[in-house]
Amino acid sequence: MRSFTLALSLSPMTVRKGKRLAVSIQEHMAIDVCPGPIRPIRQISAYFPRLSPTSSVSEPASPNPAGPPTSLAPGLVGGATGGGGGGSGLLSPGTARGGGGTFSAMSSMDTSIEIDSCDSDDSTALGTLAFDLLYERATSSLHCTILRAKGLKPMDFNGLADPYVKLHLLPGACKANKLKTKIVRNTLNPVWNETLTYFGISEEDMYRKTLRVSVCDEDKLTHNEFIGESRVALRRVKPDQTKHLNICLEHPPPLSSPSAMSAALRGISCYLREWENEQLTSLEERGRLLLCLQYLPPSGEGDHQGEAKDRARGGLCVGVKRCAHLAAMDVNGFSDPYVKTYLKPDLQKKSKHKTAVIKKTLNPEFNEEFFYEISFTELSTKTLEVTVWDYDLGKSNDFIGGVSLGCHSQGETLQHWIDCLKNKGTKVERWHTLTNELPGSTLPE
Repeated sequence: MRSFTLALSLSPMTVRKGKRLAVSIQEHMAIDVCPGPIRPIRQISAYFPRLSPTSSVSEPASPNPAGPPTSLAPGLVGGATGGGGGGSGLLSPGTARGGGGTFSAMSSMDTSIEIDSCDSDDSTALGTLAFDLLYERATSSLHCTILRAKGLKPMDFNGLADPYVKLHLLPGACKANKLKTKIVRNTLNPVWNETLTYFGISEEDMYRKTLRVSVCDEDKLTHNEFIGESRVALRRVKPDQTKHLNICLEHPPPLSSPSAMSAALRGISCYLREWENEQLTSLEERGRLLLCLQYLPPSGEGDHQGEAKDRARGGLCVGVKRCAHLAAMDVNGFSDPYVKTYLKPDLQKKSKHKTAVIKKTLNPEFNEEFFYEISFTELSTKTLEVTVWDYDLGKSNDFIGGVSLGCHSQGETLQHWIDCLKNKGTKVERWHTLTNELPGSTLPE
């Protein structure tokens, strides 16, 4: 700026051979204001250092090899090393003395700024979460007991949070396997002691699925905020043994997509990739059904006190317990499921039984029983057909899935039917995977 001011003051008075020489302001700015190449500007934090809690001002300053060079510009070095140019000391936070020399405490404390900063995501603790996992092989159920969390990240203006825990089974439909704890208000160290249970979990699921545990903050006026998550491979859980976990919450893993793609395209590509993997690996496309079969022999063949008169001749008792992870058939992401049972062949069409409709759920619990009065000899020639439907008002109901049990079945369904016939008077429960197509089930009702 000194050269610029000097040029302005002298240019109007410049005279060459008795003539007044006029030089425009643009020429002076182009010639005089740019004395050399552009130098890097030091950060303002260098002039206002923050001392580390473990250091003191009286300690000798250590060299900072990663710091900027001691000389800033050719015009400013003279002010630091020689006489004249005393104003250059204002532009340099430290001076170099005697070749190697030592730096001032200001420049030596630059490395402590990043350590003490609370704005960095790397140094921000999201908290820890303690929970237990127990897989019961006999009931095909996974119990997750959410115990407590400690040191959660504050999410509200009061420095606290309203945390709750969500569970998801991956891969799988989000709403079909989402479980949620209660909300604990105004705390960073919540205690839940709440057990969430997944039904219809096979040993194959335990080998190939992952449990996603996420902690969120509930907000009434705005959308709920995500605090942190952790993912546990269920293959680490041994059957009938409780596994205690105390994990550190983490940020969600980044999407493995090209950086040039926009956020919307990254989301679509991730969804398509997960959908393709689900189609290839998923064994439960439509959901699962828990059935209980029991053949009651005639009262003359066994002691059945308290049985109803219509069951005196003996027959098959079918118990529809519950369904799990059903396919969503409505636009809201849920279904209104109910179950129908048939004992075929049924020429007179009198074997139809139907449960109540459970509204807006993908994991309904029915606990209903139906009785078919039939002899043991006739039962060996029959086939039990169980179908699950989505109730729709004013239009035809949607078929979700079904299963067929009989002597002509295969796999788990055949084994369930044989166990029922072999163990008269004993209830035999088993989970079955619903199939997308079942002969005779998809006909209009």
